Amino acid sequence: MAEPTVLVTGATGNTGSRVVRMLRERGAGVRAAARRPGPEAGAGADGGTDGVRFDWYDPATHAAALTGVERLYLVAPVGEADPVPVVEPFLTAAIARGVRRVVLLSSSAIPADAPGLGALHRLVRDTMPEWAVLRPSWFMQNFTGDHPVAHAIRGDGQIVTATGDGRVAFVDADDIAAVAVRALLDDRPHDTDHVITGPEALGYADAARVVAEVSGRPVGHVPVTAAAFRERLAEAGIPPEFAAVLAGLDEDIRGGAEDRTTDTVRRITGREPRSFRDFAKAHRAAWY
Repeated sequence: MAEPTVLVTGATGNTGSRVVRMLRERGAGVRAAARRPGPEAGAGADGGTDGVRFDWYDPATHAAALTGVERLYLVAPVGEADPVPVVEPFLTAAIARGVRRVVLLSSSAIPADAPGLGALHRLVRDTMPEWAVLRPSWFMQNFTGDHPVAHAIRGDGQIVTATGDGRVAFVDADDIAAVAVRALLDDRPHDTDHVITGPEALGYADAARVVAEVSGRPVGHVPVTAAAFRERLAEAGIPPEFAAVLAGLDEDIRGGAEDRTTDTVRRITGREPRSFRDFAKAHRAAWY
């Protein structure tokens, strides 16, 4: 049986780009959707182009993106505090065009009864015939990309958080994407939430020590209060409301909300999730 055609929103992002690649490797049809789809989103295995322009706030881009699509990898509009009014009309159009399965990228910090993105969990669950909600822990890629933690490592080597001694089971985006692809392509829909973690929970001080050992750079963790962290984020140009949300997430970590591991990656994909140390060794060059 031929694999279905999947629309991947956020196709140039951390998980979306990986989902696109893995779907192509499985022989699935892919529509790689992004506001500015680049060559990496558009180059198919046969050298053809399957990138498509998609903007949540431009409904004129939606019909073309949904053409011939049966399944959808859904990354909510970035920075949207209440994404349901933006996403709901698109899902309605998707169902009308024959899309039956949606796999939503969310976060381990967002339960289904939460406002905002949590309401999107409920929307997907209640409206789609087949669905899955991915709730990954904090990305290992935060330590290597264009994230404040990565900038701090490359700068003064001081990772500042309000997490205290709280621990996080950091997870590799490759593992998240592998779970996503199974949820998209498996014959039987998953119809559930998947909390996705790495194999061990680490405090930021632990993670800093691993990065220091692997890179040879002096790296440490500086714990601050949530109020101080919120002010620091605001001074860096982050809107005060969003700074307060981020500081609140750090407080949750301090309280133990992310101190857990799950067997999701192994159970769904059949392989073990990548450890933080292995990730650090593979990305040593990112800190220079």
